[in-house]
Amino acid sequence: MNDHQAASPKIHSIVWGKIEAEGLPTARDIKLFPGGGREWDWSETNTHHVPGIQIADVQELVDKGCEVIILTRGMHLVLQTCPDVLPYLKAQGIAVHVEESSAAALTYNKLVAEGKRVGGLFHSTC
Repeated sequence: MNDHQAASPKIHSIVWGKIEAEGLPTARDIKLFPGGGREWDWSETNTHHVPGIQIADVQELVDKGCEVIILTRGMHLVLQTCPDVLPYLKAQGIAVHVEESSAAALTYNKLVAEGKRVGGLFHSTC
């Protein structure tokens, strides 16, 4: 089974400063996709709360074959999404949900349970 056919890992818990997902080390911020995930290190793309999530942050999820992507706003809705990200994902034919982190985890797990190729960027603070 290649990564595009593998299931996305379920989120076991998300609390302030800590996310636990199936088969992955605990992280503060995490990037999940079909077949796995990893820590989401904002310094890789020079991401900040404002202007927020960039195309560079979601590109790995696109490359991993996600049909749905969850973008989180953080626990207090501080994290933004750059204006070019949603049109970019729509042009790729990818459905997007932008939600507060706890609500986003519920949406994500529901989509995993439905067998969707779902990915997401999860921020556990702010």
